[in-house]
Amino acid sequence: MPKPPSTRLAPIRQVLEVMAALRAPDGCPWDREQDHRTLRWHAVEEVYELLDAIEAGDETEMVEELGDLLLQVVFHAQLGSERGAFDFDAVCRSLVEKLVRRHPHVCGEVQVKDVDQVWANWERIKRAEKVGSIRERKSALDGVPRRMPSLMRAQKLVKKATKAGLTSGGRRKVDQGTVGKQLFDLAQACQQQGWSAEELLRSEIARREKEWRSRENSES
Repeated sequence: MPKPPSTRLAPIRQVLEVMAALRAPDGCPWDREQDHRTLRWHAVEEVYELLDAIEAGDETEMVEELGDLLLQVVFHAQLGSERGAFDFDAVCRSLVEKLVRRHPHVCGEVQVKDVDQVWANWERIKRAEKVGSIRERKSALDGVPRRMPSLMRAQKLVKKATKAGLTSGGRRKVDQGTVGKQLFDLAQACQQQGWSAEELLRSEIARREKEWRSRENSES
């Protein structure tokens, strides 16, 4: 049987040792059965549980949920290490390099006057990082995760399309409470009709995105 990690190790190294023990031949049967795909939705669930803890202001619960989220990172890193593809240290190095690269106003000589300029630099640097790679963002609409909840994805795409001049609708004066009620009423109507609100919105997003990309291509 694997031994518990030495308490003389740094806490993160103890976590890595426990994870390796769980995946060892004589480790946990459930952990040994997992792969990147079987774990993919666990990370999403842990994020939502962390959100609940944050909104409840429960810091004890936050510590636990942050640990659960860290476990997902450690688990995927262990799987990568077993294949010789990447390990936890590689994940950390990549993160450090990205943070330094995207914060030239902190880690370099670039001067910024406000948050808007910080974001503009961030987006410019991010686009430059991907040029020439399979992840190059050739469209203003690229970079919005397809698995993101549809309402969040719709807002992200609208924001990108508006910045790129692909939408013609002006800003309308609306009340938050009214919009919230309309959203709830629409969800209720879908439930009554036996429809999936999520899938209906995804279908409309796909239609709008296709229209915007076609417009973008015609203007380029």
